[in-house]
Amino acid sequence: MRLVASYEDPTIRNLVVDLGRYPELQRAFESGETVFIPDAAAEPMLRDVRAQLDMRNVRSIVVAPIRWRGTVIGAIFLRTERDGAAFSEGDVHFCQVVASLTAKALRNAHRFEAMVRTTHDSTETQRRAELQRVALIAFVRRLLDRYTRTEEHAWSETLLPKDSDDELERLVSVAMQVLAEEAKG
Repeated sequence: MRLVASYEDPTIRNLVVDLGRYPELQRAFESGETVFIPDAAAEPMLRDVRAQLDMRNVRSIVVAPIRWRGTVIGAIFLRTERDGAAFSEGDVHFCQVVASLTAKALRNAHRFEAMVRTTHDSTETQRRAELQRVALIAFVRRLLDRYTRTEEHAWSETLLPKDSDDELERLVSVAMQVLAEEAKG
């Protein structure tokens, strides 16, 4: 697990945390439930880390898990000092609400980033398709320009029957309309 932010040291970013040193945090991750310890000194689960808690002057602890798609991806971890008031049930509920809102904010940020990626991919696909259309039209135009410069062109179209000539003209008109519509996007 990684520590992202800490009140005790605001400069900490992306610090790897050993869950063995934080049994309350480990329990929250494993169970997916909020861990509330009103009296850290009397909590049997904290027996192995009691010396560190005493050094930090810890009185009570709340660990509210942050869930994403049914999995705990983080937690809000709060402690009070022995001199201060212990957390109340209202404080615990507030931490749970904040954890839930944090999960929703992360989900919305993920959706937004996915939407931006999709929009970028879509725009890139449209741009590539437009470049392909431009290249195709340029190729056909150059091919026709070169062909019309030859002597064969002058008399070749006269060999077509009137119905074929009319049908070709209609197809060219339809193709031009399609290209005009595609250009609009």
